[in-house]
Amino acid sequence: MTAPSGPLTGQGPAFGVVALGGALGALARYGLALALPAEPGTFPWATFLTNVVGGLLIGILIAALTEVRQAHPLARPFLVTGILGGFTTFSTYAVDVQHLLAAHAVGTALVYLFGTLAGALLATWVGLAATRSIGGVAR
Repeated sequence: MTAPSGPLTGQGPAFGVVALGGALGALARYGLALALPAEPGTFPWATFLTNVVGGLLIGILIAALTEVRQAHPLARPFLVTGILGGFTTFSTYAVDVQHLLAAHAVGTALVYLFGTLAGALLATWVGLAATRSIGGVAR
């Protein structure tokens, strides 16, 4: 028996779309950070919105691409792993918490720390549930 062949076999195409998507997502995150700069000691709205909106879009796309309809095999790696993986940023979130603590904004740091995590998880759940409901997927 021979291995399947064709343009979508192997890891090369997946690596390529993830890399391209990651670059696009990172550029979008950078643009949002430029549009909503945070002064030291203030709530970092750009990173918060990035992670919450990214979570919502991840929920929508996972349900849409895996449960609602059959998607192209490279759609999920490009859109979810690539674009939204590059867009969302929990490393910057951790650094933001550290900067807030260094600025002695402990209350803001705690609200941001727990609010970002809760907001992103809730947004992902809402995206999944809404897409499943609209797409007629029973759960």
